Amino acid sequence: MALNRNRSLRLAGTLAVGVVVWFTPPPDGVDIQAWHLLAIFIATIVGIITSPFPMGVVAVFGLTATSLTGTLTVEQSVSGFGERVMWLIVIAFFVSRGFIKTGLGARIAYLFMAAVGQTSLGLAYSLVAADLTLAPAMPSNTARAAGVIFPIVRSIARSYGSRPSDGTARRIGAFLIKTAYQGTVITSAMFVTAMAANPIIVRLAGDAGVHLTWTGWATAAIVPGLVSLMVMPWVLYTVYPPEIRETPGARQIARDKLRDMGALKSSERTMLATFVLLLFLWVFGARFGLDGTGTTAAFIGLSVLLLSGTLTWDDVLHEHGAWNTLVWMSTLVMMANYLNELGLVPWFAMTMGGMVEGIGWVPALAVLGLVYFYSHYFFASNTAHVVAMYAAFLAVAIGAGAPPALAALVLAFFSNLFAGLSHYGTGPAPVFFGSGYLEMGTWWKLGGLLSVVNILIWTVVGGLWWRMIGLW
Repeated sequence: MALNRNRSLRLAGTLAVGVVVWFTPPPDGVDIQAWHLLAIFIATIVGIITSPFPMGVVAVFGLTATSLTGTLTVEQSVSGFGERVMWLIVIAFFVSRGFIKTGLGARIAYLFMAAVGQTSLGLAYSLVAADLTLAPAMPSNTARAAGVIFPIVRSIARSYGSRPSDGTARRIGAFLIKTAYQGTVITSAMFVTAMAANPIIVRLAGDAGVHLTWTGWATAAIVPGLVSLMVMPWVLYTVYPPEIRETPGARQIARDKLRDMGALKSSERTMLATFVLLLFLWVFGARFGLDGTGTTAAFIGLSVLLLSGTLTWDDVLHEHGAWNTLVWMSTLVMMANYLNELGLVPWFAMTMGGMVEGIGWVPALAVLGLVYFYSHYFFASNTAHVVAMYAAFLAVAIGAGAPPALAALVLAFFSNLFAGLSHYGTGPAPVFFGSGYLEMGTWWKLGGLLSVVNILIWTVVGGLWWRMIGLW
């Protein structure tokens, strides 16, 4: 009964927000149709944050409202399902399933452990390295971090007698849990295909006239990303050290696991070959006439996995995360597209642009970036945050005189890095936090500290690197 009452209160609050915006007179220069769509959009975002129902259900309600109220036609309301980037994301979920099903993802992680896992810090770096290796072909950071990395981290912690239930969390488990999670936050920023919302960013940037490619994104991210991955574990090791510093047994654990797995299976070989093929096509596909979003390449990869039997059609049908993501992400992207088309995003950009006019594009981009970054405390989804704010903030930054590609990429990288702030910031966060190794206050303090570290690295080191490659 309490659960139903809480759900009802959250639903009532969500509807109230939408109704208030709907009946509030729109500002001068804003069309009433755009304002009504904004009301539905805001209510949908609030519903995703407060979660009176699962995200997919909330999205269906929002989609229904756009058509039922006559704000959009039925054809317009379902147009998001035809977006190419939606299918890139969905197919990449299936590829992620292949890594988990074949065991290739776990094998890669154990190989890194066996190589550099003789100390707790080395162990942390091995987990981060495994995440980095998997990131280009696993856009579900939940599947990558929670499905592959987290079970290994928990197993290692328990093997060293580190459990949250008996006061031994700080022995090694808390350090590894936090490092592994922060690692996936960074790796998600490094590739278009490393986090589900990144292809949406490419789409939104394209609407603003900024063409982002897989290669261009990776090139811009590689230097600050690698520096962050090297610095972050060391910072945590310094300010939140584990009690166990030497872990020679971890290498043996990894060797034992690899021995139990045996030689590389044919399904793993196929998965590895498909992974290499996908990377090749995402980097060079345009030279062979493939579409710039990488969607055709993703279809090719999925076809290879299905033809080889590495994945079955049942695997595809039972990948609930993919179909759930298709529903709610397509709905949000549809609304964002029409908010732009109906003139609300350009109006917001002009209004905000006037506020930062005359201060120079560098401080303007800095202010916008920080506001965009730390507003993630109000979001429980990278994608919801991106769809709600990315296009508007990009338009304001460009209007303030910032180089378009630089502004698009800075906000894109921040769209991943801000997930490290809270215990609900992105999909795998509740899984890692839910293990119980860190208290909420500690999680937030460390997240806040690392946010400053990441911002400094990505703006200072990244800024110098971006200058060298001609982004500004």
